[in-house]
Amino acid sequence: MSPKPATQADVTTDADETAVRRAISSTERPPPPSPMSAALTFGWRGMLKVKHVPEQLLDVTITPVMFVLMFTYIFGGAIAGSTAEYLEYLLPGILVMSVLFTTVYSGVALNTDLTKGVVDRFRSLPIWRPAPLVGSLLGDSVRYLLSGTVIMVLGLILGYRPDAGIVGVLAALGLVVVFAFGLSWVFTTLGLVLRSPSAVMNAGFMGIFPLTFLSNVFVDPTTLPGPLEAFVNVNPISILATASRGLMEGNVDSRDLVIVLAVAAALTAVFAPLTTRLYRRG
Repeated sequence: MSPKPATQADVTTDADETAVRRAISSTERPPPPSPMSAALTFGWRGMLKVKHVPEQLLDVTITPVMFVLMFTYIFGGAIAGSTAEYLEYLLPGILVMSVLFTTVYSGVALNTDLTKGVVDRFRSLPIWRPAPLVGSLLGDSVRYLLSGTVIMVLGLILGYRPDAGIVGVLAALGLVVVFAFGLSWVFTTLGLVLRSPSAVMNAGFMGIFPLTFLSNVFVDPTTLPGPLEAFVNVNPISILATASRGLMEGNVDSRDLVIVLAVAAALTAVFAPLTTRLYRRG
């Protein structure tokens, strides 16, 4: 049987393929993206996810407002004698608590990408391997800033006036975000180890809730039983809350700052390489 004669469409397709191959071969291959560029791209991806699903911001907007209002007006009179005095003590602690609670979602988001197969696609890209992890945490840092901003604006509306002014508030917020960045590596590790987003969320809050409530976020440790007071005083979250109060009041103890930054650095040094190794192994 004689071969089928070539049609005009076949000739056009062959010409197009030839033109494409010639263009590709004559064009210099673009350089690979730098690690920072790749990380920022994945951070922007996190922002786009919020744009398309704005409900993700409920935990950093509505929840902090509920905590501030409920604890101030329900417990303020009983704990401090007046809501105004308790707000001065509570607000820096709520700032710490709300931002640290948000870090759990770093692990949840990573596990969601893992279970949906998105991470497999990222591993196949010619980019710096940790870029999706670092970028995701950079994007989450924007959520931390938003949560902290909501709390401080609400505090100002309710009458909170920090002695150190806006500089002290920004310093405290920056310190909390740095610590949260280090802590979020713990939850990204959980996100790669556990098998479902709900398991990551449950495990994360089981760890963060006791540490937060067994701290000086809500009450002065001197009112607690001896052994509990000793634990609260060495709890890194307590030290972070104390440092945040000191920055806002203008009398921060430099030792508290050193401890907070050292713990954040230690968490990053331990869990960032561990997360990266688990991510590479798949």
